[in-house]
Amino acid sequence: MENVIIIGTGCAGFTAAIYTGRANLNPLILSGNQPGGQLTTTTEVENFPGFPNGIMGPELMMNMQQQAEKFGARIEYTLVSSVEKTAEGHFDIKTEDGTVYQARSVIIATGASPRHLGLPNEKGLIGHGLTSCATCDGAFYRNVPVCVIGGGDSACEEASFLTKFASTVYLIHRRDTLRASKIMADRALANPKIKPIWNSTVSEYLTDEKGEVRAVTLENLVTGEKNELELKCVFVAIGHVPNAGFLGELVDKDENGYILQTEGTRTKTTGLFAAGDVADHVYRQAITAAGQGCAAALEAERYLADIGVH
Repeated sequence: MENVIIIGTGCAGFTAAIYTGRANLNPLILSGNQPGGQLTTTTEVENFPGFPNGIMGPELMMNMQQQAEKFGARIEYTLVSSVEKTAEGHFDIKTEDGTVYQARSVIIATGASPRHLGLPNEKGLIGHGLTSCATCDGAFYRNVPVCVIGGGDSACEEASFLTKFASTVYLIHRRDTLRASKIMADRALANPKIKPIWNSTVSEYLTDEKGEVRAVTLENLVTGEKNELELKCVFVAIGHVPNAGFLGELVDKDENGYILQTEGTRTKTTGLFAAGDVADHVYRQAITAAGQGCAAALEAERYLADIGVH
């Protein structure tokens, strides 16, 4: 029986492991299908405190993993398929290979996966002119044209933020009006750097000899006409999918599938905590995920103390 099992290995998961490890709880981490989380798909991270010259995303996650292991965390590279709470009060965690782990407490740190368009070469372009985070990557694209795909509040917010850096921000939307709230839509459309492209979608990413995005093929959904649009980065803002489906009725979720926390990082199930992007649809930053991982670890430690585990 484990004291605490942490599901997920991004900033939230590894930070939770560091804190529970230092509390002598001997945490077990179940990695999921993307060890290290979304930061492993990025290049340079400039906004994580403590690295004035920036740090590569994969290196940051490797450092976190080593720090967690230093304090006794163990990692199993496996994907969780279900979590159940037993009548005895502990949790049974089943993985896709049929292994069942038991734990007195569980921290969910599985993150959220950005929605993409599903184009053939999309996955390989992440970090090479394709991203889902303007806050993370916008500063790399100064004085060059970029585009944002989407029409909701997130797309408008990303486009407005990118005007601080890019020469032009093309806002590409499938419809002829934005889905965003009026204030967000008005703000974006009033910005002279933002050029809306209506009734259109991106049907192809075009790359240069280095494999970096150089342009996209636009398809007009009304006329069927296609044309090439030169730019240096595509910011996809069509939403995220929280990786929480395997939890069933153990947690409440909002309309977009994010776990609802009841107090701090607690969920509606006693002994089950949620941290990071799986519960945070507002900030979605590495540092906020790490902060929630810390909070979940402290709350799990207190919960275990209350049930007699020291």
